[in-house]
Amino acid sequence: MQNLKIAAAQFQPKDGDKAYNFEVIEKLVSEAKEKGAEVVSFHELCITAYTFLKNLSETELASLAEEVPSGESCKKLIQLATKYDITILAGLVEVENGKYYNTYVAADKSGIIARYRKIHPFISQYLSAGKEYVVFDIKGWKCGILICYDNNVIENVRATALSGAQVIFAPHVTCCTPSAMPGRGYVADELWQNRDLDPVPLRMEFDGPKGRGWLMRWLPARAYDNGVYYVFTNPIGYDGEHLKNGNSMIIDPYGEVLSEVKSFDDAITVSTITPDKLELAGGYRYRKARRPELYGDIIAQKHQSQTVPVWMKEKAGS
Repeated sequence: MQNLKIAAAQFQPKDGDKAYNFEVIEKLVSEAKEKGAEVVSFHELCITAYTFLKNLSETELASLAEEVPSGESCKKLIQLATKYDITILAGLVEVENGKYYNTYVAADKSGIIARYRKIHPFISQYLSAGKEYVVFDIKGWKCGILICYDNNVIENVRATALSGAQVIFAPHVTCCTPSAMPGRGYVADELWQNRDLDPVPLRMEFDGPKGRGWLMRWLPARAYDNGVYYVFTNPIGYDGEHLKNGNSMIIDPYGEVLSEVKSFDDAITVSTITPDKLELAGGYRYRKARRPELYGDIIAQKHQSQTVPVWMKEKAGS
């Protein structure tokens, strides 16, 4: 297995504007290729944008949805992957048999090589939950996908790693929303509007507990505990009415940040991942040391899943 050069992207999408979002995607794909990347990963539902879906009717959601792999967005991703000779991962609204999914696909010049449906969707009542993990191959590397909230449930990460994943792509639209955790909350619009003249206050908010500070409490642990690489992507600027902090990054199996976007602009970060760390990292040894006969029944016991985040409960008045 050879080294693999991966790009993690971030950009500010426009709600429902696939043409514009694809323009930005292509610009960043081109930049990734110029920097030698063999793979480039974008954020959750980057093709349509995300947060605004919460206000759409089923008819409006249906107007955005496409089939996978026969839809126009998948065709466009394959065209870009072929043009730039690179693997592209991106998110869209999928429809199949009258059901809608928050879906993330991987495309290369051969076609769509992976499709993953978010297991814990909540932004729209019309989105159905995915029911399976996905592991697929990119240039000899076994890769998995977990979308946003899916990564907060640690069993999902362990299951994906145990299924063989060495790299987990983690597309998000997250941070800068209220939570029970002290210090969390929205970031003031005036800081974003004044970012060029006075960038420091905005950077402090984005890197503090509302943004990166929260990510650092758990994201490196997912990589470390499971001995996998993590490719985290997140929009920058507004997604719907929510201001997002970006901070797209690549983390190694030691839980160390290899590289990270520290820009307020549409941008990428590129890192080379190496196979040696996969077995040197502690997570590899911890997986080998498991004793599932002690806790298999405990982990598998039935319960009622509840996914809705605090900020959506507040909006609903509950």
